[in-house]
Amino acid sequence: MNEKPGKDEYASFYEGYIKLTPEGNVIELLEQQGQQVHKAIQSLTEEQANYRYAEGKWSIKEVFGHLIDNERIMSTRLLRIARGDTTPLPGYDQDIFMAGRPFDLYTVDHLAEEYAAVRRSTIVMLRQISPEAWLRRGIANNYPASTRSIAWVITGHELHHVSVLRDRYEVSV
Repeated sequence: MNEKPGKDEYASFYEGYIKLTPEGNVIELLEQQGQQVHKAIQSLTEEQANYRYAEGKWSIKEVFGHLIDNERIMSTRLLRIARGDTTPLPGYDQDIFMAGRPFDLYTVDHLAEEYAAVRRSTIVMLRQISPEAWLRRGIANNYPASTRSIAWVITGHELHHVSVLRDRYEVSV
């Protein structure tokens, strides 16, 4: 899927993520991004991965954990909408997820393995979506969402956090 979604296909708070994502084939973008992020995770020592740039901020492991959780949730939404499920899909509270999933207890190796598995699963699923299904729409978190908009949001959301990792954590991604 090469065409970015229209503004009527997603909630306005996702617009920043959509804008961050460059034009091109979103599946290829996710593949390239996945390789870069996986390599960045693997390059970290345990000490580096536990770093927080300020008190109360997520550790590097937690940022990567958030990316994993978010992609799982968003890809589930994407699948349901692509398959024609019109059931309104719930939102989620990232802070509750972070409190219930202590990524600081993960090893870097486990985090890298889980990230790669989740990204691979998303890509394999996206490759099988028909042209009509990319345009299907549903409701997620009380807002309109199309299949393709969710794929672009996954990509842009990760680009946002990669930027944070570079700027605030000094992680080379």
